[in-house]
Amino acid sequence: MSRLTRRTLLCAAAASALPQVALSGSAITIHVVEGTGCECCKQWTHYLQVSGFDVTHEERFGTLLMQHKMDLGVPVELSSCHTGSVDGYFIEGHVPAADIRKLLQERPEARGITVPGMPYGSPGMGPESKREAYDVLLIRKDGTSEVFTHYPAA
Repeated sequence: MSRLTRRTLLCAAAASALPQVALSGSAITIHVVEGTGCECCKQWTHYLQVSGFDVTHEERFGTLLMQHKMDLGVPVELSSCHTGSVDGYFIEGHVPAADIRKLLQERPEARGITVPGMPYGSPGMGPESKREAYDVLLIRKDGTSEVFTHYPAA
């Protein structure tokens, strides 16, 4: 029978303060709200799963989807068809997995990141080998945006 010591208690307390992902080595969980019946939303959700994320998802129609985006602080003019949520950030549109990981690693003071519209060749929108140029934008807490990552045309 093991004995509970002060050392064990302190180690357990310190470990519980660490992010769960670091302790478990498990996948990062992203919740995605897709537009009802939208195929590119389903493609992006699948892309995230293949990229190693644990994805939960639901569909919302029209104004319910838009209200969700507004509640998260997604600027209307920078929106797309689906919205993810991960660790206090929104992920709007066809954002590459590498940018989600970069966001979570750098932890900037921001609401989230977005790929406005639906650029061809972004994840879930056709082959990357034929992509058009697009930017991933960081949306700061004050609503301003800046380029987070630029993807040139392929």
